[in-house]
Amino acid sequence: MTQEFQSFDDRVLGMLATLAPAEQRIARFFIDQKQAALLNSAAQIAQTAGTSDATVVRTARALGFESLATLRAALLAELTGTPSPGARLERTLAETGSHAGDALRHVVAMHERALDVLQREEFAASFERCVDMLAGAARRHVFGIGPSGAMADYASLQFNRIGLPTNAISTSGVALADRLLWIGKGDAVLVMAYAPLYREVDILLEHANRHGVPVILISDDLGPLVADKVAEVLPVPRGNAGHLAMHGGTLVLIEALIVALAAKDRTAAIDSLDQLSQLRGAIDKAWSKRGTRKRK
Repeated sequence: MTQEFQSFDDRVLGMLATLAPAEQRIARFFIDQKQAALLNSAAQIAQTAGTSDATVVRTARALGFESLATLRAALLAELTGTPSPGARLERTLAETGSHAGDALRHVVAMHERALDVLQREEFAASFERCVDMLAGAARRHVFGIGPSGAMADYASLQFNRIGLPTNAISTSGVALADRLLWIGKGDAVLVMAYAPLYREVDILLEHANRHGVPVILISDDLGPLVADKVAEVLPVPRGNAGHLAMHGGTLVLIEALIVALAAKDRTAAIDSLDQLSQLRGAIDKAWSKRGTRKRK
């Protein structure tokens, strides 16, 4: 019989009903803004949540932690833990059950929570700064490995289509060294990476910093470990900690970046897409007729 796993989120949500309203606001802050909970002081957390620093400390104790520092230690330990993919799936299936409808509702609920984070004022402010950084760069580089590698390829393709020269860096190991040579002064790097801090990510951040290249990090757990090496962090949730990672929120963010960057220079974006259509037509004269049924 396997021991039941209780994540940080499960622990907090399980005690939410026992807390006073002000404490509930802080408890939800601990769940929804983990990076801020780890990096900010009790006074800063209180100001953001609209309560007092004493309430922040009291909430940590009400949740069963000796202090705010103890809560942070538990949160960081969970965020930097690396359960196997099989263990993650097992925990997810334990929550969803065997019915397809239950799985659908569970996944949709996870993504709704992620989208709620993306719509918050502080996230929107960080998003605008990131768009300015990417739009103002001479070249863009999008890094990701594993599932994030596919998203890096997608983001790079779409950025290029709207006239923004972009390289996808989706390789690992020593092959990454060749890709890092692409990064130079005046560029910007968009990174999708998660704890633990892999050697590839560490080297990428060091290389970018050495060349004065700003880095934007998309991550729900790595931010506190590399806060001094990145210009902005976009903390997109990927579902419950210790469970199967879900990337829908990240894809929504990428597509928001595409639209926002196109809006920065509409004429250039439209001209680039028009050129794409012309090149398609030059390659395949029947391109415009694709998808239509031939008449007899």
